[in-house]
Amino acid sequence: MKNIIAVFAFAVTMLFGVQNVSAQQLSQDKSRPEVIAKAESAELTEALNLSGDQGRAVFRALVAKEVGYQKNVEGKDAKSTSVVSEKKKLDDQLKEVMKKTLNAEQYAQWLKMN
Repeated sequence: MKNIIAVFAFAVTMLFGVQNVSAQQLSQDKSRPEVIAKAESAELTEALNLSGDQGRAVFRALVAKEVGYQKNVEGKDAKSTSVVSEKKKLDDQLKEVMKKTLNAEQYAQWLKMN
């Protein structure tokens, strides 16, 4: 009976351990849109001296762009007209959000950075 309880306790411990490891692995995945956008928005926040509201808006815009890129652009024929038009649409959406979010000086500096 003690052996059965010990085996059960070991199995439960291993089950929780595996879930913890996979959760940590997800948060460290470098190809996730949130991770990419967070790194880029941190760089922009420092370079453009963004306020908190501006930083959040920029982060959301960058996540939307990355999600769109991963769904519609990456891994597809870059010369295809549908891929080119989708990429242009996503880039234009990002420019529009940045123009609304940033002041004129910050927007001009952001355009130079890109």
